[in-house]
Amino acid sequence: MTNRFSETYQRFALQAAVLAWGALVVFWAFYIADYYLLPSEVPESGGPLARYFSFDPSTDSISTLVGVNAAVFGIVITVVSIIVQLSAERYTGVARMFLRDRLNIYVAAYYVVTCVASVWLSAASHSDYVPRITLLVLLCMTMGGLIITMPYFGYVFWFLEPRTLIAHIRQDAIKRAEDGAKEDDQGKCFEAQAKTLFALEELTDIANNSISGKDKIIASAAVDALKDFAIDYVKLKPQASKTWYSIGPEIRQNPDFVAMDAESLHDLELRRTWIEWKVMRQYLSIYNEALGSMRDITYVIAIDTRYIGEAAADADDQELIGLVYRFMNSYLRSTLNARDVRTAYNVLNQYRKLVESMLQKGQHKAALEGVRHMKYYGLIGFEMDLSFITETVAYDSSALAQIANEVASPVERDILAEFLELDRPPFVRGQEKALMGVRKAQVKLAAFYISTNQLDRARAIADDMHDEPQERLSKIRRQLENVESKDFWEIIDRGRNFEYMPPAQRESLATFFGWLGTQADVGAGPA
Repeated sequence: MTNRFSETYQRFALQAAVLAWGALVVFWAFYIADYYLLPSEVPESGGPLARYFSFDPSTDSISTLVGVNAAVFGIVITVVSIIVQLSAERYTGVARMFLRDRLNIYVAAYYVVTCVASVWLSAASHSDYVPRITLLVLLCMTMGGLIITMPYFGYVFWFLEPRTLIAHIRQDAIKRAEDGAKEDDQGKCFEAQAKTLFALEELTDIANNSISGKDKIIASAAVDALKDFAIDYVKLKPQASKTWYSIGPEIRQNPDFVAMDAESLHDLELRRTWIEWKVMRQYLSIYNEALGSMRDITYVIAIDTRYIGEAAADADDQELIGLVYRFMNSYLRSTLNARDVRTAYNVLNQYRKLVESMLQKGQHKAALEGVRHMKYYGLIGFEMDLSFITETVAYDSSALAQIANEVASPVERDILAEFLELDRPPFVRGQEKALMGVRKAQVKLAAFYISTNQLDRARAIADDMHDEPQERLSKIRRQLENVESKDFWEIIDRGRNFEYMPPAQRESLATFFGWLGTQADVGAGPA
């Protein structure tokens, strides 16, 4: 984003330079043409430049210069004030950010200096004397003020774009956090804490207001800004002082902290996760706001929470990993309470990817914990008669068990055991649809084990299914063998059909079902 700001400043300077040269070229081209083509009746020596700079004190050009500067400054102030006010009504903190921006300060200062200097020039001129150097400088400054008007209006409009405001807020938040984290003075540290949280709440307000206004692009940008802040913050945590992790008095009065009991606040201090807790608490607020009105934002929140979890895994921050799980679980709980199967399906997709990254980054205990959480919500889905949630958890758990095997995770057998628990009484037994989905996922995993010559693991799954009715086993086999395309016939985020298996894995089905005494249905068509 810094490059974007630099490019904007460069564009501003380039536009001003082009306008300045254009104005000079136009004026002097015609002035010189007048000088030579329509010469003065009074002969003069020295050429057009000498003629131009022979200022006549009897004219009122200096007072006109003062009026021009004051008028231009007034127009700029009026237009900018209206635009900023309109933006401030929608986004909090706009006026504060605008007045702190360097270019805005420089432009305002330029106009003020030019106007004041012009006033002084008007009093310095006499009937027999003109301060030519001063007049020339003020003439150039007036030209500069006129020239930068249009580029500056363009800059103001760019500055007040929601995405630019979001970038400013995020940069301000991380700068406050960075300064506060390195501060040993308690008072300054607590002040930086409060300003950091204020910036985070500004981003939340933008996201919620955008959701209310059905502005998905701006809401997504605000959600992504919270994620970018959190990831940048994880990188600077090792440099933070001990004082930074103490929750200051202003933070304790914050609405997201004031209701917490003393023990919970103390735990946040010990775990050094109060900032991340605040970020994801904002996420949960936005998630609940978007759940019924803008599902796409809930997907973005789940994705960004996964990114934060992956950053925590890279930093080996176990406390943050646990916190990420807690909020992912909270998303699922809110979604199940709303009985929003589609959103739960997409959140589980991100949950699975989060656990996958834990396995690939060597966070094996955290991966096992994630599988246990997923199983729990799969069972909750069954209890709420949302069998597709249970089926989704089954296929995700199957995929995670396969990845755990491929990376030789020390918790692989524990993940497999959790997976096989998903259909045990009093869980999904008795509900055919949910049980079929779980069993298909288990058969897929068994086929993978057979295709990779890991027969002991496949036998464990076969033993778990030994009491299944042959009619059900035949139906499962028929349905799995008929799926030959990995692409589902509808557009889905996951991109792959749950029941698809590569050819070598699909060929292993005959061996697995042979162990269970199930024969292939000759000539069977699609189920």
